[in-house]
Amino acid sequence: MFVVATAGHVDHGKSTLVHRLTGMWPDRLAEERRRGLTIDLGFAWTDIGGRRIAFVDVPGHERFVATMLAGVGSVPAVMFVVAATEGWMPQSDEHLAALHALGVRHGLLVISKADLADPTPAVEAARERFAATSLADPPVVLGTDLDRVRAELVALTDRLPVPDPAADVRLWVDRTFSVRGAGTVVTGTLAAGTVRVGDELEHAGRRVTVRGLQCLGEDRPEAGAVARVALNLRGVDRRHIGRGDTVRTPGAWLDTAEVDVALRTAQTLHRELVLHVGSAAVPVHVRPLGAGAARLRLRRPLPLRVSDVGLLRDSGEHRIAAGIEVLDVRPPALRRRGAARARADELATGSVHPPDCARADELRAMGLPARGERIGDWVVDPRWWAQRRADAVAAVRRWAAERDVTAGMPLDALRRQLGLPAAELVSGLLEGTGLTVSDGLVAPPGAGLPARVEEAVRAVEDRLAAEPFRAPEADDLAALKLGARELAAAVRAGRLTRIADGVVLGPDALDRAAGILATLPQPFTVSEARRALGTTRRVAVPLLERLDARRLTRRGGDGTREVV
Repeated sequence: MFVVATAGHVDHGKSTLVHRLTGMWPDRLAEERRRGLTIDLGFAWTDIGGRRIAFVDVPGHERFVATMLAGVGSVPAVMFVVAATEGWMPQSDEHLAALHALGVRHGLLVISKADLADPTPAVEAARERFAATSLADPPVVLGTDLDRVRAELVALTDRLPVPDPAADVRLWVDRTFSVRGAGTVVTGTLAAGTVRVGDELEHAGRRVTVRGLQCLGEDRPEAGAVARVALNLRGVDRRHIGRGDTVRTPGAWLDTAEVDVALRTAQTLHRELVLHVGSAAVPVHVRPLGAGAARLRLRRPLPLRVSDVGLLRDSGEHRIAAGIEVLDVRPPALRRRGAARARADELATGSVHPPDCARADELRAMGLPARGERIGDWVVDPRWWAQRRADAVAAVRRWAAERDVTAGMPLDALRRQLGLPAAELVSGLLEGTGLTVSDGLVAPPGAGLPARVEEAVRAVEDRLAAEPFRAPEADDLAALKLGARELAAAVRAGRLTRIADGVVLGPDALDRAAGILATLPQPFTVSEARRALGTTRRVAVPLLERLDARRLTRRGGDGTREVV
């Protein structure tokens, strides 16, 4: 299927031409038929030269420009109509300006009412105005020669780009209604992707199911772009979905309320304008960023991607202010001095550097390729990643130097310092650095005890060599300046074993004690164990409890123990 929109001044015969080509009147409202004036979008279709062509007929009156833009926003081609009797008119200008702003490149110019006036002036005026637009030099035919119009429409479809049937779906809704017994139905032009009966789509953060699908009045199991489709949806009331909304592939689109855009065909910009994209019309605040770019703050979020096109319009003056192309759907804050100027310089290149670190599905939702180094679900810029790795080594070494008896830098503190968005990235970053990770702490390779602690620990080791179960008293440890942090560092280094708070023995104390206790008559008491080990109750009690915990000894109901 091919979809073509009409365009042109009011009463220049757009709907009549569509009727003559298809046999269907696109005007569907009683008021339109009574007034002989198109006021809403109309739809008709026919087969021409083996091609099924659907027409989106738009109103030409200046009061309905927003409706016209909703009709052409998702359509790749246009049939522009100019009446020979009146020639080029104000809405001809506005419609052409809108198509140029949207970057529409494929079109056909039809001169209507050529049997009532000489068409030459209308042709010359139209060609002059078309010459400076994206629709430059379209084929020109007279509406009185329907065979030629049909032939040029077939040729027009040959020039259209081939849509991607596997692309993510984003259907801009242009009409909503209810069908008794079926429920909510939405219509729109499917510009890319494929929709199937039974598909789950997303609207306003909620899942909806396609329970039925029609293309041009015919039930279909599926429809691929480009196509006019009507979707019968389960999961949404017609009162909660309307023109300007979307139904789309779940999780594949990023709703954004702030975008940076390139400005095309820009005139003088007001601060408050209306953004038209797809079938949506959303008020925006405009912040210029240099001569060719701006930041738009949307009144409500839209599912936009990089390279999306739209236009800015002054609704009060009925003026097309600029065409826009989306450059960034997640722009950086502009808080620091000079940030806006730097951003303007970046945008002046016409492209924006993708995020240094983002999930692959986020890049997809932003419309960016997943280029870079893959770290699980993440895509990182290789140079940025290498710098973060170097920064990690420096940060951990600095932490260790400033806190010489700590076990290491907490993983989350390292993540925040490096600006990593998720903890799962840290392990990948540390690979190959030589940094060690234990119990959520990162330490430099070969980290040993500082000299002052090393000397004190050796003094303790000398005492324990002579009397392995005579733990140093608190006063002895204080004299050696071995506090809780220093003792913990010695335990982590495997130099001492912690028995209880302030009670430390050698690294093999538990195994040696179990061996000595095994020589006693079983079971034995605490006093017997204390004497066998040559120690005090201050050491013996917690030592036996540690042996119990290690299942080297077993405590009986009467308080005695035996070696397991």
